[in-house]
Amino acid sequence: MPITVEHRVNFYDTDAMEVVHHANYIRWFEIGRVAYLRRIGIMLGALMDAGYVFPIIKVGAEFHAPGHFDDTLRIETTATALTKAKMAFTYRILNEAGDEAGELLVTGMSENVFTKRDTGHITRLPKEFYEPLEAAMRAEKEGRNIDA
Repeated sequence: MPITVEHRVNFYDTDAMEVVHHANYIRWFEIGRVAYLRRIGIMLGALMDAGYVFPIIKVGAEFHAPGHFDDTLRIETTATALTKAKMAFTYRILNEAGDEAGELLVTGMSENVFTKRDTGHITRLPKEFYEPLEAAMRAEKEGRNIDA
């Protein structure tokens, strides 16, 4: 089961055509990733304090319908792959506002690698962070909630 987070579209998220600029969806994927980690008990600050970051090595999006100013969006994030050095997510962003409630706006994916913050080298994630991720993915595959 994906974790979900709501986000309201700000005016500055729109372009001259009064629709959400496509680059914002990539930012909102990050909101989903951070919420996913938080939901399973991994705080991004704690991960960075321990010397780890997880930069994106691949990201993609497919646009299905436009979002607009003041829409309430639902960002759904699902972990799809995990090794001790890499993790992948998929995303669905839906409009939860007005007549378009439930309309799929964007689908996407990202891959991240776990990296030592001080050297920038890819590394294996220690079990204090890896085990909660592994447990969450197992729960997702079994259709259970992923709460910490």
